[in-house]
Amino acid sequence: MNKIYEKLETCLESVRQKTDFQPETALILGSGLGDYADGIRIVQTIDYSQIEGFPTSTVAGHKGRFVFGYVNEVPVVIMQGRVHYYEGYPMTDVVLPTRLMGMLGANKLILTNAAGGVNCDYKAGDFMLIKDHISSMVPSPLIGENLDKLGARFPDMSEVYSGRMRDIIKKAAEEMGITLREGVYMQLTGPAYETPAEVRMCRTLGGDAVGMSTACEAMAAHHMGMEVCGISCITNLAAGLSSQPLDHKEVQETADRVGKQFKELITKVISAV
Repeated sequence: MNKIYEKLETCLESVRQKTDFQPETALILGSGLGDYADGIRIVQTIDYSQIEGFPTSTVAGHKGRFVFGYVNEVPVVIMQGRVHYYEGYPMTDVVLPTRLMGMLGANKLILTNAAGGVNCDYKAGDFMLIKDHISSMVPSPLIGENLDKLGARFPDMSEVYSGRMRDIIKKAAEEMGITLREGVYMQLTGPAYETPAEVRMCRTLGGDAVGMSTACEAMAAHHMGMEVCGISCITNLAAGLSSQPLDHKEVQETADRVGKQFKELITKVISAV
């Protein structure tokens, strides 16, 4: 058996020994947004460290556990803290949690992240609906022997982010009076923030926001047939667009500031998709 798929099967069996919960929607919470999971109707939690072979998050603000429960009446699995490529894991481990949630039964994935604004019209605290991404700067999660049980060798990526789900999110934001940007997310490796020259490159290539996650997860989920959407919280202006130095504390502070509105939007979206 393919070693990557064998590892997935091991993780799946480990989770199934602890819960038989069947999620419909999966949600990955980005930096500063993790406490959303604490407010749902929780059925069970499983720390990543309790799952055999599972990579663990080392980033401040990421709790490192799956939360199983209900948002209104929708059964969900929430990844409270994600794994990043910059932590030193191979890309197949970075997307293992995403694939695992799909194998647990989730057929829809909502991705969230904290991102730097590359578009000069953006400001800290804005929400950006991801309509497309640029992932060429990081290794593809699909490199290597194809996982035939999950998807095709050469998957189409013309609509990674579901038009149906994007329409639902735009309608929800409009009903709530939330200004929702729509743009292209660009994933770089991190962990250093981008230089001003790299930010100019991102803008030249068509990026509106830049971060260190998400695109690889979206690709892996789309490959296995999950319906995907993504929302970035613009927590800071990228290097060269502001006189302020960049630090992770600012990212968390901005995410905390807009957290209530974000939670309300996510709840409305989960109930509608």
